[in-house]
Amino acid sequence: MQRRKWIPLVLLRKLLTCAICSIAFVALFSVHVHVVPSSKEPKFYDPHKFPTPNVQQKLTEELVPPHLSKAPLPTPKLNKTAISDFEKLWKRPSNRDFVPCLKPTPDYTTSMESRGYLLVHTNGGLNQMRAGICDMVAIARIINATLVIPELDKRSFWQDPSNFSDIFDEDHFINTLANDVKVIKKLPKELASVTRAIKHFRSWSGMKYYENEIASLWDDYQVIRAAKSDARLANNNLPPDIQRLRCRVCYEALRFSPQIEKMGKLLVERMRSFGPYIALHLRYEKDMLAFSGCTHDLSSGEADELRKIRESNSNWKEKVIDPREKRLKGLCPLTPTEVGVFLTAFGYPSKTPIYIAAGKIYGGEKHMAQLLSRYPLIMSKEKLASVEELEPFINHASQMAALDYIVSVESDVFIPSYSGNMARAVEGHRRFLGHRRTISPDRHALVRLFDKLEQGTIREGKSLSIRVADLHKKRLGSPRKRKGPTSGTRGTYRFRSEEAFYVNPLPDCLCRRKSPNLNVSLVTSPNLNVSLVTT
Repeated sequence: MQRRKWIPLVLLRKLLTCAICSIAFVALFSVHVHVVPSSKEPKFYDPHKFPTPNVQQKLTEELVPPHLSKAPLPTPKLNKTAISDFEKLWKRPSNRDFVPCLKPTPDYTTSMESRGYLLVHTNGGLNQMRAGICDMVAIARIINATLVIPELDKRSFWQDPSNFSDIFDEDHFINTLANDVKVIKKLPKELASVTRAIKHFRSWSGMKYYENEIASLWDDYQVIRAAKSDARLANNNLPPDIQRLRCRVCYEALRFSPQIEKMGKLLVERMRSFGPYIALHLRYEKDMLAFSGCTHDLSSGEADELRKIRESNSNWKEKVIDPREKRLKGLCPLTPTEVGVFLTAFGYPSKTPIYIAAGKIYGGEKHMAQLLSRYPLIMSKEKLASVEELEPFINHASQMAALDYIVSVESDVFIPSYSGNMARAVEGHRRFLGHRRTISPDRHALVRLFDKLEQGTIREGKSLSIRVADLHKKRLGSPRKRKGPTSGTRGTYRFRSEEAFYVNPLPDCLCRRKSPNLNVSLVTSPNLNVSLVTT
């Protein structure tokens, strides 16, 4: 009897348990859980991908500067402010519908019958030689010459024994220019001993100089040798087809050799594994500081060493230099410490990956310490690649510079600390490829801010950031017409004051797309990318 009384209670308890479980089950499946696919997860450094111990050591270091208490916590969702900040730092400026236009005009003809051979001795570093080669191809076209593959400078400061084919794809160079200029690898044997006209072509010269004075040399010589190649052609006021030819040489024909291209692409991929990156052309090398006479933040012993280097180099004309005056005029490269202040003021966080596109930094860790404390994730080709991978390029300064060039052209942001040949060449190439974000520091204005920071009259923070941002609103690589000569200058100084052709190929090699139905054809860029060319 007692047992029968308990049966209803047991059944009721089981019923209640089932009801509770059902409610919980329904509630569980009513919750929307968003699972992030693994393919969308951020890419982190794989220690097995790069076997270099030095890289592993660097990347395991804390990525927070000492003056910060801890790293910012990752946010699961990007709010509008975060998106705005990201775009502000990394977004390209609008290209305003400018696209590359390199095809010749309807009046352009294939290369005419050659009147003789042009030998070229290039001078300077990699980018100075590249610009010189582009000019010499155009000059060969103007004077109807067959161009012999240029001889590279092996006697400059860098003492690089590389030949043309070690740095550039020689066959590609010849084939690409087949309709413009005949290019051969060597002077014919029967002309090896003939008397040559050795000529220092006048700097920044136009068509008439080459059509008249230089072309007249064919009356007496079969071979003309250009003793120097840099800055031999005017920046402006040349026929459109000559200007476009210069761009075809620079951005199509002068492709780096296969081994350099392959290594350059690998370095780009490894930098990309950290996310968007800055390529910083830190021109704080011994040769640059000795040449410029800039000694800010250096010891008296270091300044004396640089002075002796400058005095012993017969090719450098300026010997006595006032470093303070030069710096105040904005003519000195920014120091690594100043670059760190600049990047912080611009808003780049401490975790920003930075690629140092440069040779050996003068003073090494001593002068890099402040920059590293702000931005620990600083990489270079020596850190990204193993000794074995870089071995073919070591002791070849121009080949190493070519690797830096590729990584810099492909970077999300490019920042030069000095407006030298490398900075100008990369800026021009990035303009040609769609006006990628290039920040050109206003050194003249910045040094005054840096001095005030040292004196304690201003401090780092929001106020400084606003001033730095305001100074650089129009220095981000957006489209603009190439600058002409400085008002009031005359003669050689007038041409010197013009913006170099290879810094900004607008308007000669960039055209504005007039309608969305405009027919375009694809052409491969010499360094990794594909660009549009109007037809």
